[in-house]
Amino acid sequence: MDLWLDPIIQGILLGGLYALFAAGLSLIFGVMRLVNIAHGDLIVLSAYVALTTSVSLGLHPLAALLLVIPFMAAAGYVLQRLLLNRTMGGDILPPLLVTFGLSVIIQNALLMGYSADPQKLKAGAIETASVTLGPVSAGVLPLIVFATAVSVIGGLQWMFYHTALGRAFRATSDRQDIVQLMGINRAHVFGLAMALALAVTALAGVFLGIRTSFDPAVGGSRLIFGFEAVIIGGLGNIWGTLAGGVILGVAQTLGAKIDPGYQVLAGHLVFLIILAIRPRGLFPRID
Repeated sequence: MDLWLDPIIQGILLGGLYALFAAGLSLIFGVMRLVNIAHGDLIVLSAYVALTTSVSLGLHPLAALLLVIPFMAAAGYVLQRLLLNRTMGGDILPPLLVTFGLSVIIQNALLMGYSADPQKLKAGAIETASVTLGPVSAGVLPLIVFATAVSVIGGLQWMFYHTALGRAFRATSDRQDIVQLMGINRAHVFGLAMALALAVTALAGVFLGIRTSFDPAVGGSRLIFGFEAVIIGGLGNIWGTLAGGVILGVAQTLGAKIDPGYQVLAGHLVFLIILAIRPRGLFPRID
């Protein structure tokens, strides 16, 4: 039993990182019905911003979050107001094309600025520190990531249902035409949603950079993991995003336990099985 307990625990903790990948996607889709193809590349961009910040200022990567989070949030607001809002409408194709183009631009800009060499954020002893949880050991960093994912998703859930901003998000998502008549600036609300999503993306990017190496081309796989976590959990369900990330993480670690080559494949297979059985995900939002 202990032989399988360790990969399950590791998969649950890995699911916290995937939940952070997915939380921004879920937020953007829930408020704007926008599928952001560039989301994975924005995660990688956050990692590179943290790399530049930590190296140039001599900061620990976790301390660099104090600068990376507001930078990415501001970038998200500007991006939404100046570019993406111009593509929003009844047709979903223009936003898809624009975010695809943004993905290409980010990848090539990072390639020119940092080269294709893999990079990594150096966080010191925390990278290898571990604690004993009964019969298994867990890394301190994965525990921090998972706790952060739970806190972020819990905070988003509370914000959506207990704050004026959350009510504006939900109202704009339900009836954009009505909220305009009520005096709510839809463009501003969309900008705030993107800012909040990229603030979460900054967390995901820094934790990704500490956990493993990254390069300008890895955004696509992060996007896929995020999409799968969102869809497994159920579109529109914020806590479902965490459940989807955990299921995907456990599937991957169990697959790697059977054969290292099955790690990514196992996650994709579980995603396809769940999609075939429950097309709306395991915990879809009930309107």
